[in-house]
Amino acid sequence: MAMQVPSHAGIGWRQPHEVALLQQRPALGFIEVHSENFFAEGGAALAALAGAREAYELSLHGVGLALGSAAGLDAWHLDRLAALAQRVQPLRISDHAAFARAPRLDGGAVLHANDLLPPAFTDEGLAVLCANVQRVQERLKRPIGVENLAAYLGWADDTLAEPEFFNALARRTGCWVLADLNNVAVNALNAGLDPVAAGCAWVDALDGAAVGEIHLAGYADTGDIVVDDHGSRVHAPVWAVYRHAVRRWGAVPTLIEWDTAIPALDVLVGEARRADAILAGRTDAAVPQGLR
Repeated sequence: MAMQVPSHAGIGWRQPHEVALLQQRPALGFIEVHSENFFAEGGAALAALAGAREAYELSLHGVGLALGSAAGLDAWHLDRLAALAQRVQPLRISDHAAFARAPRLDGGAVLHANDLLPPAFTDEGLAVLCANVQRVQERLKRPIGVENLAAYLGWADDTLAEPEFFNALARRTGCWVLADLNNVAVNALNAGLDPVAAGCAWVDALDGAAVGEIHLAGYADTGDIVVDDHGSRVHAPVWAVYRHAVRRWGAVPTLIEWDTAIPALDVLVGEARRADAILAGRTDAAVPQGLR
């Protein structure tokens, strides 16, 4: 699948950086925003986004489509996403392979959970995901990206390995895969596996031709569980898996995610420069000081 490859990695657009980012204009391949933050018809947030769109290519990344839900999609949510896409003409649109919507037992309105729960890796789960992805793509008139999750539970009847599941999804729908390598490392650590060995095996099993974007982020080790909190620099195991992914898949557009304990802009841009060096083939670039 041919994807536009930027000359630089991207970062997430966060409110504390709005003024500095537009004043300094660091070289970035793109910026990413959470779609749901801009569903209103107007206001200051949308005005700021318009300014950002003039300076950078823009990627819309959502958390609310609940693409893996058998209850189907929220029509209002899809309407607002379509309107936003029409307004800003993003470079890419993506969301998660998440189960988050379910019918009420009393027949009332569909419930929407606050957590991104993993779909069942089964033929039935795949069919549900494919149907929802196809509906979104028909409405938006473009392929969308679907991201793998950091999952803290699984389903007893899972029969497909995660990469196999995503390979089949891309083949059937024409969507592209947003490969979150931090999520892969988190899942490996929580399973008691070596995150580099398990992560590289995951990369090898995924069809690189379907990968349209990579996400990198930091995680938090609480002692009992590793949490995908996006609150620190990218950790060493994730960089190692990323280097392997670039060797296998080529220079795929890459985003640095940082959503909590947000640092100064130059720290975030510095992480993007690290990704830039790897994308450029400098796979032996030094890990920044203090990185685990």
